[in-house]
Amino acid sequence: MILIIIVYILLISAFLCLIRIMLGPTAPDRTVAIDILGILIVGFCALFALTYNLDFMLNIAITWSLLSFIGTIALAKYLEGRDFDE
Repeated sequence: MILIIIVYILLISAFLCLIRIMLGPTAPDRTVAIDILGILIVGFCALFALTYNLDFMLNIAITWSLLSFIGTIALAKYLEGRDFDE
């Protein structure tokens, strides 16, 4: 029962993030929404890993979080106008 509630909360949050990505007035708003969507995907992976006892889903969650972090840093540097080596 509690897992179903958690899934619904994650789905509603993902839907709200998608709305912010589409309607966000500025690029930083969209960047934050994409970052939060990445966090929600990690939550889905962790939830499925715990529910169905799938160890590889935790590996996917860790990899996704690292790639999401690197992507957010790269996009922030691009929006600031810097090169990636600065």
